[in-house]
Amino acid sequence: MTQYISQNLKHDLLKDFNAVVNEGEQLLKSVVDEGGDKANALRAKMESNLKAAKDRLRHIEETAIETTKTAVRATDNYVHENPWRAIGVAVGIGAVIGLLLNRR
Repeated sequence: MTQYISQNLKHDLLKDFNAVVNEGEQLLKSVVDEGGDKANALRAKMESNLKAAKDRLRHIEETAIETTKTAVRATDNYVHENPWRAIGVAVGIGAVIGLLLNRR
């Protein structure tokens, strides 16, 4: 369950980071080409930083996808090798959730 929450937080973080990068690109494109060499140098540095951020984001996303796929494969293998244990765990979790919801 904690891993599921962690994956959701990572997904939300990646989504927010993507939005920030996109907004930064739009801001960069909207900047007027005036200001001389300092503005051009700053613009080039911003473009470089945005590219690096995109690359890191892509790497984080690929790592998260690969980790998720590995977890899914491991779970699938476990369930196929131990179907009765998986059913027992599912029933136990369902019973606990049912009891908790029944108390309210």
